[in-house]
Amino acid sequence: MKSHMKLPAIQLTGAQPVRHARSRSGNTETLQVTVRLLDDAGTLGPPIEVPKIVKSDEAWRAQLSDEQFRITRTHDTERAFCGIFHDNHQHGLYTCVCCGLPLFRSDAKFDSGTGWPSFFQPVAQENIGRTTDTSFGMVRTEAHCVRCDSHLGHVFEDGPVPTGLRYCINSAALTFRENGAKPAREWVLFGAGCFWGIEANFAKVKGVRNTRVGYSGGVTKSPTYEDVCSHTTGHAEVVEVGYEPAQLNFAALLDVFWRIHDPTTGHRQGPDIGSQYRSAIFFTTPEQEATARASAARLEKSGELSGPITTEILLATPFYAAEEYHQKYYAKHGGGNCRIL
Repeated sequence: MKSHMKLPAIQLTGAQPVRHARSRSGNTETLQVTVRLLDDAGTLGPPIEVPKIVKSDEAWRAQLSDEQFRITRTHDTERAFCGIFHDNHQHGLYTCVCCGLPLFRSDAKFDSGTGWPSFFQPVAQENIGRTTDTSFGMVRTEAHCVRCDSHLGHVFEDGPVPTGLRYCINSAALTFRENGAKPAREWVLFGAGCFWGIEANFAKVKGVRNTRVGYSGGVTKSPTYEDVCSHTTGHAEVVEVGYEPAQLNFAALLDVFWRIHDPTTGHRQGPDIGSQYRSAIFFTTPEQEATARASAARLEKSGELSGPITTEILLATPFYAAEEYHQKYYAKHGGGNCRIL
């Protein structure tokens, strides 16, 4: 690991090939990387290509705490024995704090005595990028998230069997979810055009217990409706959906999402035009992401759509509830011209 000071930027080369590809909207070129995701059973899926996540510093700062930004985006290092996970003995999954990619399992964690969380192998080799780091007059191997280039730590060849490797990782670069039964309620954010009608549709679904409309995916804290409509904040109009997995599985919830809007029209739904009306799934668990990507791939291959899917599938960033007059708008006032289930 590095000492507690800011370092110059490290050139990232990555362990996996990065491919240029036409975006789903067909207008720009995006970078594609190969990763592996986890399904509801915790099973590692096959390698798939996903868009590489590139954001401005402003966008990362809006999503991360100061400590998380310092570690992951400026290649800094937290102090030994100070990170929240260095002494964590619970069983579960560690994911990238920036993009939610599965990185390490607790069964590969060991006490290295260094003061940082240490693992002898990642969830999938595809998910970890590696870069030669020559800072401080040393030659080391830096580890980063292959999808978002989040700095994680370093890899050393002094770990235990069976790999002999030690992935020495900053706690601030990780999130952790303990193994166990699904929680009674899970959450997801959906963007599918004007949030009035989208909220009204999801509120009818059996197993959905909470719905709120608001804004997410942007760079401004606590935006107003006028701020979002100015097209300067980057937010989408979204519906926060709280559902009970015991009654409604996420795949069925996605079927509702695809059915109530057109996921092929980019920044537009019917007469509503603008980036705040974009189609988006902001997941909160790795399993939601895997299910969403598989669902989108099946739908796109089905031939039922008029064009390629443009839906963003990204880790949920801060959600800001919309003004009270937007909440349950159609329940209060009636009307609405969105599709009815």
